[in-house]
Amino acid sequence: MTRVYSSDMKLNPDSPTDRDVYYEALRARDARFDGVFFVGVSSTRIYCRPVCTVRIPRPERCSYFSNAAAAEQAGFRPCMKCRPELAPGNGTLDSGRHHARQAADRIRAGALNDGTVGQLAASLGLSDRQLRRVVAREYGVTPVALAQTGRLLLAKHLLTDSALTVAEVAFASGFGSVRRFNTLFRSRYGMSPTALRGRRLTDTTAITLRLGFRPPLAWNALTRFLVDRSTPRVATLAGRRLLHTVRLGESAGWIEVEPRDHDGQLTASIAPSLLPHLASLLPRLRHLLDLDSNPLNIDRHLARDPRLAPCVQACPGLRIPGSLDGFSMALRAVLGQQVSVKAATTLFARFVATFGQAVETPFPGLDRTPPTAAEVADAGIRQLIDQGLTGRRAETVQRLARAIADGVIVLDPAGDRGATVEALQELPGIGPWTAHYIAMRALADPDALPPSDLGLLRAMECRRPAELLEASRAWQPWRSYAAIHLWNSLNAGG
Repeated sequence: MTRVYSSDMKLNPDSPTDRDVYYEALRARDARFDGVFFVGVSSTRIYCRPVCTVRIPRPERCSYFSNAAAAEQAGFRPCMKCRPELAPGNGTLDSGRHHARQAADRIRAGALNDGTVGQLAASLGLSDRQLRRVVAREYGVTPVALAQTGRLLLAKHLLTDSALTVAEVAFASGFGSVRRFNTLFRSRYGMSPTALRGRRLTDTTAITLRLGFRPPLAWNALTRFLVDRSTPRVATLAGRRLLHTVRLGESAGWIEVEPRDHDGQLTASIAPSLLPHLASLLPRLRHLLDLDSNPLNIDRHLARDPRLAPCVQACPGLRIPGSLDGFSMALRAVLGQQVSVKAATTLFARFVATFGQAVETPFPGLDRTPPTAAEVADAGIRQLIDQGLTGRRAETVQRLARAIADGVIVLDPAGDRGATVEALQELPGIGPWTAHYIAMRALADPDALPPSDLGLLRAMECRRPAELLEASRAWQPWRSYAAIHLWNSLNAGG
């Protein structure tokens, strides 16, 4: 029997049969495998993405790795042409590897820059030993090695694309000292950071970087969804450019993202004020735009359902619109209960005006950040009612804000999705629709589905939620994407 492979399967690089699959993907420069594996070439001691355009090496010279850290631990240096730091992450769903993925997500966001492995393990409900074991099983390296490779690749990214000084790059990447950064960079990559930079860039008005993804990307539909569910003071479109304010800790600023032509990359410009939080901002930005998904696999799976196939064909590469901040997304979801999108946007705009923070941007009208959970939690019920809420809805908003501000509920894609959905539904006024919608967008759950949604029921011509749930079994584990496709089809139809 012929074995059929797809890029959402985990292959074994030690298996001769699976090595053939890796090599065929490499020869085809198959974008579906970008970020799924890396190839180290013994003759050059360089590792590449499978989409690299350099000359294809002979099979016997290739070693395969599931992640960049494993390739570097084996003594390979990153390719300067295909740039492994631009590879999209592996967003496949596998509950058996959930803790390892959680840990990797938090490490990428800088959890080990200021914290310890023990603290990271405790936050995941694991012991040090358990954490090291699950990370080693999934990635073949220790958590510290994973963090170190992440810092170096982020530094390489910044040195190549931005105008930051070497010292700024070192600290933005999570290194405690420039000396330590220089030493590690030289030992790992065989060159100094300044040698990599090449010509000195001169633009200091923004930090400009590239973000990789697997094509196709339905950019217009994705950004329109995000903007329609925000307010122009927080998020807007200028042509094809997405403009968005963001607040991280005590820092506030803006981002500007636009697609490049035909190369599977976006250009992101980031306010210099956000430099101290760059390590945590980049994963948030990838989550906002769902850049680590594998749309060809997802679309192929969903198109098997004849009722979904026209939606997928009309808008290939549709992503889950995520969030830069879980609370503001959850607040917007609660404000959207039982009202139109337009009415919910009006309410959200009032919250931004009352509780948001003023921020300077180069874009007229884009001038406030969304409110934080702490700011809304500290408001009185009367002040919340004055925004246009009923007393019951004001209580829901306040209880939600307090739970998030106090850390009782953590809206983090690296968190426990099931436990978070349960905790949300324990709050007054939050039912399954709101909880699963939040899971979809704030927790990056690819399989969330609000079965009572009237739009989904209408699009699927179902009379009851139970009918929609039964129909959705064929969509698992990608029901969130099915929901986005159905909502998009309703909007496209006017």
